[in-house]
Amino acid sequence: MNIFRLAGDLSHLLAIILLLIKIWKTRSCAGISGKSQILFAIVYVSRYLDLVTTFISVYNTFMKLVFISTSVATIYLMYVKFKATYDHNHDSFRIEFLLVPCFLLALLINNAFTPLEILWTFSIYLEAVAILPQLFLVSKTGEAESITSHYLFALGSYRALYLLNWIYRYYAEGHYDLIAIFAGAIQTILYCDFFYLYITKVLKGKKLQLPA
Repeated sequence: MNIFRLAGDLSHLLAIILLLIKIWKTRSCAGISGKSQILFAIVYVSRYLDLVTTFISVYNTFMKLVFISTSVATIYLMYVKFKATYDHNHDSFRIEFLLVPCFLLALLINNAFTPLEILWTFSIYLEAVAILPQLFLVSKTGEAESITSHYLFALGSYRALYLLNWIYRYYAEGHYDLIAIFAGAIQTILYCDFFYLYITKVLKGKKLQLPA
């Protein structure tokens, strides 16, 4: 644990809380990609299967359970409770084009060819691109609500902070994981345009619009 990882975890948690607050307060899923939320749920479940085999710390177990449970709750709100407000037409990204390549890549490039390690690697690759359906949805609709923008910024910040975590661990502990670093870099790059628009527009009170 270090300050960058802790800040990353808190940013991640903030993103999830912002999303749930947005859905619950507005009683609407407008502007939120159910496809991205499904992908994130797959990421958490496949990554945290070690909950049944390994205990690291109370903090570690608590955070894993929070991420799994909140992702399931988000999917429930979108596809069951507030289903009528979910924009199926614009949320049309083909997630199988992300799932299949990520799984095949995990089979080919991993740290150990074991079921848990392959699933962990798959989750790392998938998380790097899981936001694409959400960005695709924002691009198709033309703009994002402020709270949705805050959610995306917090989510992107989480991955950027985790990159700093790996840099810190390399210099402080001599430890690094090339798979996690590579995937984190890809994910951060995907957010670059959004970060720029967030800083130049949303923080100045303007609506965020992504180029189609």
